[in-house]
Amino acid sequence: MRKWTSYLFPVIMIFILISYGFKPVKMVIPEAFRVNGPTEVLYPKHKTLLQTTMVAPPFLGTSYNGFKEALAFKESQGNYFTTNAFGYLGKYQFGIGTLELLGVYNATLFLNDPVLQERVFHTNLSRNKWILRRDIKRFVGVVINGQEITESGILAAAHLAGAGNVKKYLRSYGELNVDDDFGSSVSYYIKKFSGYDISHVTPKRNPRI
Repeated sequence: MRKWTSYLFPVIMIFILISYGFKPVKMVIPEAFRVNGPTEVLYPKHKTLLQTTMVAPPFLGTSYNGFKEALAFKESQGNYFTTNAFGYLGKYQFGIGTLELLGVYNATLFLNDPVLQERVFHTNLSRNKWILRRDIKRFVGVVINGQEITESGILAAAHLAGAGNVKKYLRSYGELNVDDDFGSSVSYYIKKFSGYDISHVTPKRNPRI
């Protein structure tokens, strides 16, 4: 009997230590990698809405992929399946009017099709590059409001505010600087997205999906 209890006591102690050792651990994201508050992310496979804290987008250099992913992160934090308070849709936050202009008439289909969203983004970029082709040629390299103008900055601003408002900004040398509903301006996008290489994007007149 004494021999059995001498073995039982260490076993009980080990069990207690293991029980206390495996408490749930709360994940803490360092402040340096946080953005302002939590955001909602919809995981497409399970359609589960989760709360998470987003980190900065991956750095993909100054390539086309770097450009579009940086712009997508600013627009929606890269979420294909989100709709904002003003009805703008998807990863790149397109409005219904722009989608119809490009030949997309089903908003639900668009919102649930990442491949289509990428095609729409590239097509719209080609369209804006056509509309702004003369301004790109005229203003790239010019300094306006302390910022050197680049092709990628012009096209990012056109994504934000439309090509017409970018023309007004450039041709007024920064006097006509419009904001969107969240306070982002043409000049801010021109600065934030300057210096990317999107030279391979072909300007197209009235392109459609």
